[in-house]
Amino acid sequence: MRVYLVIIDETEEALVALRFASRRAARTEGSLHLLALVPPQEFNAFAGVQATIEDEARARAETLVTSAAGSLFSESGKMPIISVRHGEGEKVVREYLTQHPEVSALVLGAAKEGGPGPLVSHFAGSHAGQLPCPVFIVPGTLKEEDIDRLS
Repeated sequence: MRVYLVIIDETEEALVALRFASRRAARTEGSLHLLALVPPQEFNAFAGVQATIEDEARARAETLVTSAAGSLFSESGKMPIISVRHGEGEKVVREYLTQHPEVSALVLGAAKEGGPGPLVSHFAGSHAGQLPCPVFIVPGTLKEEDIDRLS
């Protein structure tokens, strides 16, 4: 069974990657893992304030990934594996893939405009070929019908 890992955040490209991966999973009798990243906070405040800031960031990430999982469940009847991790994106993704050797592919969405995004730049740039699975990069400019056709 194929397992597709999708990084969930508040960007449009994450939704494009999620649609592609969910369609691939449905067509290959696979499943999805959804990973929400909570980046380290750049602002260091007093311990209590810092903890509140980090808790709010984690709650936002949990809400996002839970909402995405609920939508997938209502469409497919399958509940994805949900994870929320704190840390630098590239490092967290590598650790997740090491801990979950069942993942068959990392699915990332590229931004419509500007640079493709930090994870796409990292994993498709100088670090391409260093993961234990293929990386699918879905262009953010694709329309739903294009994604459905390609997946």
